[in-house]
Amino acid sequence: MASPCQILLDNVDEALADSLTALAYAEAKRIELKYSRFRDDNIVARLNRSANEAITVDEETTRLINLADLCFQLSDGLFDISSGVLGKLWHFKQQTQLPSDADIKALLPNIGWQKANWSAPLLSIPKGMKIDLGGIGKEYAVDKVAQLLAQQIQLHQTDSAFLVNFGGDIYANKLRSNGLAWQVAIEDPQHLGKSKLMVSLAQGGLASSGNSQRFIDVDGQRYGHILNPKTGYPIASGPAQVTVYAQNCVQAGMLATIALLQGESAEDFLKAQDCRYWL
Repeated sequence: MASPCQILLDNVDEALADSLTALAYAEAKRIELKYSRFRDDNIVARLNRSANEAITVDEETTRLINLADLCFQLSDGLFDISSGVLGKLWHFKQQTQLPSDADIKALLPNIGWQKANWSAPLLSIPKGMKIDLGGIGKEYAVDKVAQLLAQQIQLHQTDSAFLVNFGGDIYANKLRSNGLAWQVAIEDPQHLGKSKLMVSLAQGGLASSGNSQRFIDVDGQRYGHILNPKTGYPIASGPAQVTVYAQNCVQAGMLATIALLQGESAEDFLKAQDCRYWL
């Protein structure tokens, strides 16, 4: 997941805790191997090599692509899983200069989810297009792990609470055994390592999106890793970080990322969604 991952278990005996931890690890690893864009032996790699060939995807991948399609529509094309090709130019790792405008413009014709042909379970993408499910993959993994933990807890007939935290993308199933909510610290994007506020989470998903962790400074200007797929450049304005609460982590992450992509209109978007949020 390219980030610290943890599960917190409340009112669980040691044997069950060990079993649940192993189960959570195995499921997170399965999802990472299946959907990482850095592998050449999974469904994402197969789709990215397909070059207009219609590929039949499985039920799980269908759900993810349907979610990505929903994000594309809700964001008016700003949340676009086909924008991963921009990673060739924007890698944000010891990058000391900006990509040239010519190089960026050369990639833009390969971006645009509307150019793909999606009729579940068949997907064909144009030659040169590369999809990347990383924008929803971590949140999806949180929810899947949470589902498995809940099933096992019910199977063992225990009344245990848990919290899944994958790099700040979170899901909690219920209040803790002492009747109190989980206390979640939201990092201050201006002072990394320090909390900006505490959120009480009784049940549901919490996710943050921002540019405080991945960015480059070039000529005194900061460029964050959230890219506008229509221009090929980082979003230039708006909040440094958005945190959203929703019924599940996928929904929270989707709204947080789409809001950040709105730039200065981020809060207007969040108000229209009638969700709890923190900027």
